[in-house]
Amino acid sequence: MCGKCGKLDKNWLCNKCKKELKKYYNLQIDKYGEPKNFDEHIYLFKYEAAIREEIIKYKFQEKSYKYKMLTKIILSKKNTCDKIEEYDIILPVPISKERKKQRGYNQSELIAREISKNLKIEYVKNVLKKQKNTVAQSLLNKEQREENARGAYTLKNSKKIQNKKILLLDDIFTTGSTVGECCRILRSASPQKIGVLTIAKD
Repeated sequence: MCGKCGKLDKNWLCNKCKKELKKYYNLQIDKYGEPKNFDEHIYLFKYEAAIREEIIKYKFQEKSYKYKMLTKIILSKKNTCDKIEEYDIILPVPISKERKKQRGYNQSELIAREISKNLKIEYVKNVLKKQKNTVAQSLLNKEQREENARGAYTLKNSKKIQNKKILLLDDIFTTGSTVGECCRILRSASPQKIGVLTIAKD
C-alpha cells in the first residue's frame, strides 16, 4: 500500500506520489561546532507543503504505517545513503514512556530501525533515555524549548557509543533544542563524531 495515497503498491510509495514528493527533496548538510554539540545536520526537506502534511499525519494521527513510506523517500537517493553510511551507529531521539503509551509508537524509532535494516548501519537502543515527560515542543517558543529540553535526557550503556560515529535521528528540526540537548548528553560518552538526521527542517 502507498503510504501517501493508499493505492495498492508493494513498495509503500506509488510512482505518482514518489514523483510528487521528490519535487521537494533537496539534501542539505549544515555544519556545526561546539555550540550545537553535534558536527553536522543532514535533512531532506523544508517543513512545508506535502511533506509537512505527511509528517503531521504520521506523528499525530496514529498513522504509524507511514514510516515505511518516509524511509523509502530518505533512501531513494544514493547521495543520502552514502552520507548515512559514513556513520557506525544510528539511534532515535527517545520519547517518554507516557508519550509512547499515548501515541503507541516512537515515530523516530520506527524510521531509524528501518534505515538500519536497509543500510546495515547498527541500530543501538537503551543508550539515550528520556527521563521526564516534557511539554510538546511544538507548543513552545525558542527560549521555552531550550528550557523544556534541558535535563530531559539521560545516558545509559555509554560504552556502546564510545569512539563511534553516531547518527541521531529525529523527524523535524525547528530550533535544534531537542537534538542539541540529546547530543550534549551523548558527547559525555566520547564518541568520535555526532551527526543529526531529520526528515525536514522548519
